[in-house]
Amino acid sequence: MLKFYKTIDGGSMTEIEELETGCWISAIAPTEAEISKLETELNIDRDFIRSALDEEESSRIESEEDHTLIILDFPVVEKNEADGTFTYSTMPMGIIITDTNVVTVCITENSIIEDFSKGIVKNVRTQFKTRFVFCLMLRIAAKYLQFLKQIERIFNHVQKQLHKSMKNESLIQLLGLEKSLVYFSTSLKSTETVLEKLLRGRIIKLYDEDQELLEDVLVEVKQAIETSNIYSNILSTTMDAYANVISNNLNQSMKTLAVLTIIMEIPTIIFSFYGMNTPDLPLPFTWFPSVVAVVLAGAAAVFLAKSKFFK
Repeated sequence: MLKFYKTIDGGSMTEIEELETGCWISAIAPTEAEISKLETELNIDRDFIRSALDEEESSRIESEEDHTLIILDFPVVEKNEADGTFTYSTMPMGIIITDTNVVTVCITENSIIEDFSKGIVKNVRTQFKTRFVFCLMLRIAAKYLQFLKQIERIFNHVQKQLHKSMKNESLIQLLGLEKSLVYFSTSLKSTETVLEKLLRGRIIKLYDEDQELLEDVLVEVKQAIETSNIYSNILSTTMDAYANVISNNLNQSMKTLAVLTIIMEIPTIIFSFYGMNTPDLPLPFTWFPSVVAVVLAGAAAVFLAKSKFFK
């Protein structure tokens, strides 16, 4: 699906019908016919478009004579309707800069493109291609920070639940958050590399205002990297602590079962002796082995309770 947007006379973002000079083209899961249209009318290499549609594509920058491809990972969140949990991951977005236009290529619709198309992001002009691209990058960095705060809130909520009851569902949710942080950290580091290449000014010509904006983007990305690493370390440490607690609880349960087994074995041994019809056993009466079994089991329980076995 191709959509064309343009800021007319410095106003808000406006959707237009056809391709114009200075407009922004949003390509969401484009068909082969739409890819051919972009290739023909904007002279864009087809491989550039296909690269952005590969879910496994990592962040990178590539330049040709008349257009430049920038691929960045942006964060996405999905809600599991079954249990109400959230899953965070990343998806690639291709940004192609031509002599006259900016083209964004995504696999699916996302909140970042919607924010720009609906005019939520202010002071953006599609005619200023470089600045528009950097505004996109700044929005992506801000979205990372927003999702990291959501992850922190979910982590705190799950941690409170684990203090009350150690449930498998909560532990699995923490594992999912840890996996999400790994995705974020990896994508942010590759994004940082791309931004540092752009900051050198060799690939895209930078004006003073553009360079300041790009530096702001780089600061936001570095902050997101640091935040992601901090949360990842905290989550990893917490998971290790819960693993130790679970192991300790298991040891306590096994210790209790071992004590009960020892105590219950005493009556079994005594009743076994008196059940073999062996002559010359002391006091061969029905009540005697029962009393002996109870006394010895009680003595064993008291001894084990006072020993270091329970400490």
